[in-house]
Amino acid sequence: MLLLIGALTIGLILSLLALGVFISFRIFSFPDITADGSITLGGAVVAVLIVAHVHPMIASAAAFVAGAIAGMATGTLHTRFRINGLLAGILVMTALYSVNLHVMGKSNLPLLSERTLASMAESAALSVLGKSVVHPLGWEVGTRDGAVLAVALAIAVIAGASLYLFFRTNLGTAMQAAGDNPQMIRALGVNVDNMIVLGLALSNGLIALAGGLLTQYQGFADVQMGIGMVVWGLASIIIGEALVGVRDLGFVITGAVMGSVLFRLIVALALRGGLNPNDLKLITALFVFVALVLPSLLKRVQQTRRGVQHTKWVG
Repeated sequence: MLLLIGALTIGLILSLLALGVFISFRIFSFPDITADGSITLGGAVVAVLIVAHVHPMIASAAAFVAGAIAGMATGTLHTRFRINGLLAGILVMTALYSVNLHVMGKSNLPLLSERTLASMAESAALSVLGKSVVHPLGWEVGTRDGAVLAVALAIAVIAGASLYLFFRTNLGTAMQAAGDNPQMIRALGVNVDNMIVLGLALSNGLIALAGGLLTQYQGFADVQMGIGMVVWGLASIIIGEALVGVRDLGFVITGAVMGSVLFRLIVALALRGGLNPNDLKLITALFVFVALVLPSLLKRVQQTRRGVQHTKWVG
């Protein structure tokens, strides 16, 4: 039960990462590698501020702002200096490694004795329930684990709903149009470059917020925590699209959250089943590769079969 709750909690926290990757990869078709650095930046900012006894909510908001600045840097390199999007993301991600080290002052910063959103949720649950263990549906669940899961679920729901409502505004609609058909939206007087910068800022802000929440949940920030997170976000989006489809924005956002949770459950079960943790990133990369290549292969096979059937019919 502890494994299930932990997987659900991390999956919900990293759903913010999936939503951020969704904006860059699906809305703008922008291969933004900044995410690997911005999620660590969010964790570093939160850790430093919490150690300095800043309120965890303020620290989390600061993480979002820091990530947004990183995204704006990538967008500016791409739009103002005409640097390839992939290269711009790599440049900012590389620079963020040193920035994160300077922010934390060392490679790892623990928060075990500090007040975090996780400890605040635990205290609130203890004050309400008055006991450290509860038994929902006959299962033994620690009060802290249940409280943090509830907070993570609330944050994921609020983030998803806010993103959906934002994309229903004029600005959000213009942003989607800039990613879908930049020539048309430019003809209507919208500055596409500004839309890209704003979109990457929003994307990396969510990703950095995920890093800040993850740091508070696991109790430390590490300079290596962002390695491979872009692939993780892509895997979550692919799973979500397989579950709900890609037609309606609301379903796509919901699917990204569901995909993140399901992917984390799959990872937890694989590790529980004996998967070597050293192989986790490799397996994740292979999964995304197959998921990206498989649709085009299936389409080619279908076209080939139709061609063969048409030839037989003509003959």
